[in-house]
Amino acid sequence: MKIMQNRMDYGFEKYQQEFEEKALSVLRSGRYVLGDEVSAFEKNFAAYTKAEHCVGLASGLDALWIAVRLLGIGPGDEVIVQGNTYIASVMGITINGAVPVFVEPDMYCQIDADRIEEKITQRTKAVMVVHLYGHVADMDKIAHICRQHGLKLIEDCAQSHGALYKGKMTGTFGDAGCFSFYPSKNLGAFGDAGALVTNDPRLAEEARIFRNYGSEKRYYNKVVGANSRLDELQAGLLNVRLAHMEEITQERRRLAQIYSSSLHHKDITLPQERRDTHSVWHQYVVRTHRRNQLIKHLADRDIGTLIHYPVPPHLSDAYKYLNYRPGDLPLTESSADTVLSIPLYTGMKQAEQQYVIDCINAFT
Repeated sequence: MKIMQNRMDYGFEKYQQEFEEKALSVLRSGRYVLGDEVSAFEKNFAAYTKAEHCVGLASGLDALWIAVRLLGIGPGDEVIVQGNTYIASVMGITINGAVPVFVEPDMYCQIDADRIEEKITQRTKAVMVVHLYGHVADMDKIAHICRQHGLKLIEDCAQSHGALYKGKMTGTFGDAGCFSFYPSKNLGAFGDAGALVTNDPRLAEEARIFRNYGSEKRYYNKVVGANSRLDELQAGLLNVRLAHMEEITQERRRLAQIYSSSLHHKDITLPQERRDTHSVWHQYVVRTHRRNQLIKHLADRDIGTLIHYPVPPHLSDAYKYLNYRPGDLPLTESSADTVLSIPLYTGMKQAEQQYVIDCINAFT
């Protein structure tokens, strides 16, 4: 039996007729940019997250850097962000000339809220929280710190569509929630797509203008903006999948629960869900100091795995200019050396998951 770490065809096949009908409808409409499907998705996704406003954008990275830009953060400003994130989070900061200040993760692989205040300086302008793997950070404490110090709060929700903290959805705790709809996401499009959600009407309006070359009215440009428009086809397909998000989330939670109750190995640490949160399990990430051996053991049995992420941003070639060295963020670096994402995807069959479980438990 061959098991991929992630596969998207099952998720397509599950709602194939709806996807195909929607795609054909959009193609026949003759309207492909900023039309009714985008407007409908923005309304639907805002209602889903319970945010006041949603602005469709071309990608999750665009949502990040545009949010940072429109919140007035620029050259020389500092933004606190966790060290063990995907590099796009950091790029959202540095594209604007701002400086990322890294904080170590907690036991749930989220930014350690107890380590944030020690990083605040006179140049700190914001905290960027990344809800990694579909889990949720300690938002009460983080929101309190931001209020106390007058900092903007940006949430990177690229992996946390539908995740809850005390019943409130990620993306709605601060100034801006930034979402990616890359095809592999729980709420995935069929190409690049993203969105920004906010309760601030001015930020939402600025984002709508900025995404369209800085134009509120065609050919009349108020600012130097960007071309970052969610297209009609992706918006339409996202509307289809969004209607099934409760079912998709419950399926992933069920699969994660089966893993957590069935995997038993002394050399493998299983992920934990923070109290008062509702994870959407974008990834099921185990940790082991025998990672290479486990990868080979599973690959020999046709089971795919993936490392999220092998090189932490502060040690990447892209950020050599920040002058970090190995050992500067020991918890982040330990995570990069030990994490491993095992197969979990929409439509995963019982026999597939059981095969993965049996092979991991048989690891010697």
